[in-house]
Amino acid sequence: MGSRNYLLNVNDLSVTDRGDLKLSALAAGLERCAIKGIGDCNSDIPGLQAIPDANKIQRVQLIKGWIKQGNWPQSITQRELTPNLNGDLVAATALDSWLTAALAAVGTFYTCFQAIVSPQLAQDKLMVLYGASVDSVAVPMPVSRMVIRRGGAAGNIIAQYDMEEQMIRQDVDFFFSEPQVIDPQQAFAIQVRARVATAAAEIVHVHNFLFEQSGLIVT
Repeated sequence: MGSRNYLLNVNDLSVTDRGDLKLSALAAGLERCAIKGIGDCNSDIPGLQAIPDANKIQRVQLIKGWIKQGNWPQSITQRELTPNLNGDLVAATALDSWLTAALAAVGTFYTCFQAIVSPQLAQDKLMVLYGASVDSVAVPMPVSRMVIRRGGAAGNIIAQYDMEEQMIRQDVDFFFSEPQVIDPQQAFAIQVRARVATAAAEIVHVHNFLFEQSGLIVT
């Protein structure tokens, strides 16, 4: 199945829309946790095991309806990525922040993980990306494009977004049209292309849900 890659600005969405998009991202993450053996979603979520793995849409819809009723798998803990924690990434970032390097060259792609161009999730961690925001003191929109890759900095592009359409918006905060899933121990890359040269690093925060087995201790 192909994918749809476009941005939905928060100001174009109702509170209900935003909640539904987050709910869809949570359901997509839990469905993938069941496939990858993180926790025991097949036992925790009634009816999931009976749906074949190939029927992804049906599986996600079942999970979405189940958690919408206030349920959550006992074997799964969900939070957000901590970039400078070795328990989340194989190589942690220097700061607890989604941060590029200084955008020195227009047209060049920069990682959103400071100096780590090919981050990798630690074992038994799974992440879903559902949106992003840009916090810049230099210019309204310092980047022109975002690219998400599997396989590291030169890996296959799984999603890409035109950021320039956001530069006239009051809030540079948006949802992805579809959530993007990063598997455990998977090398990946989230890159942005410099639209203007800046002397400072830029905060390009990628909104995410991180899943792990309940009871794991992170230090």
